Amino acid sequence: MEAYKIPAQTRIGHVHLKVSDLQKSLDFYSGLLGFDKMMLYGDQAAFISAGGYHHHIGLNTWHSKGAPHAPEYAPGLYHTAILYPERKDLAVILQRLIDAKYPITGASDHGVSEAIYLDDPDGNGVELYWDRPREQWPVDENGDLTMFTRRLDMEGLLAEK
Repeated sequence: MEAYKIPAQTRIGHVHLKVSDLQKSLDFYSGLLGFDKMMLYGDQAAFISAGGYHHHIGLNTWHSKGAPHAPEYAPGLYHTAILYPERKDLAVILQRLIDAKYPITGASDHGVSEAIYLDDPDGNGVELYWDRPREQWPVDENGDLTMFTRRLDMEGLLAEK
C-alpha cells in the first residue's frame, strides 16, 4: 500500500462518551468545566461544546445507564484532553476545581504543555491543558522533540489568573 500522510490541518472534532448518569455528567462537563449544552437527545444523550460549535463532547447512556466504571486495566479511552487557549485560562479552571474541592489526580509540566488531570463522574480520565508556543518546545541538539513529565508549578500557574 502506498504511504499516506494525514493532512496537517486535520483535528479531532469531538469525543463521544458512554456515561452511567447523564445529569451527573452534565453537572461535571457543563456545570463545573463550563461547556455549553447545545442539545439534549431526550433523557439519553447530550451534546456540549465550547463557543457554540455543534459539539465537542457527546454524552450518552444508550449502552451504559447505571453501569459501573470501566475496569482500570482494560482497553479503552485513557483520557480526553481539553486544550485551553491560554495559560491564564488553565489557571482559572484550576482555581475553579480547587474552589469546588474537586479531586485532582495529577498535574504535570510536559515541556510542550502544562496539564491538570482529573476523572469525570464515570472514572473517565480528563486532561485540562494549554500548549506552550511551539518555539518554546524542548528539543535536543538534533532538533528532535524531547517531551518530559515534571512537577507542575501550581503556584506559578495560579498566579496567572
